[in-house]
Amino acid sequence: MGIQDTPEEWQVTGTVTPFTGNKTSVRTDQVVMPDGSVHGRDYQVHPGSVAVLAIDDEDRVLVLRQYRHPVRHRLWEIPAGLLDIPGENPLHAAQRELYEEAHVKAEDWRVLTDVYTTPGGCDEAVRIFLARDLSEAEGERYAVAEEEADMEQARVPLDELVRSVIAGDLHNNCLVVGVLALTAVRAGDGVDALRPAEAPWPARPFEA
Repeated sequence: MGIQDTPEEWQVTGTVTPFTGNKTSVRTDQVVMPDGSVHGRDYQVHPGSVAVLAIDDEDRVLVLRQYRHPVRHRLWEIPAGLLDIPGENPLHAAQRELYEEAHVKAEDWRVLTDVYTTPGGCDEAVRIFLARDLSEAEGERYAVAEEEADMEQARVPLDELVRSVIAGDLHNNCLVVGVLALTAVRAGDGVDALRPAEAPWPARPFEA
């Protein structure tokens, strides 16, 4: 199989949750180190997310521009959202996000890659899908609110996004990982070698 990450869990002697928010919380674990000492480790507990690299037949990626308050930036991103329901099928969540944020549907879905966004301080896991054969969704557009009410939408050639990532002009992690991963896939074994959309995801187990 080559190089790969492996699951492992060090002993935890105590846990407190000093903050609980609407979607996430902060936890402090007392973790036993290899030398037997015990140290506190603070991290954000996150339900997990999905993201969609949706690419049309002109090789353009669907991107959204949204204000992100923690970093005080308006970022270009790919459609993404939380796994709001424990055990939710990530493909269904991704299809929902593509519809809600872009009013688009896709006929061909593959798993592009799985990532932990910030494993030193958060347990968020993200599954990034590749979506192709795009068309406009039927019915009325989803009613957006708050930051999403100010979102812009565009379709940008994949090559242009790659250049902008390398130049340091684009910073959203799912967009960066997604466009570089697709570029690598095309240069390697090809899209047909990607995992199917319902591939297992140990980081966030689900029922098909």
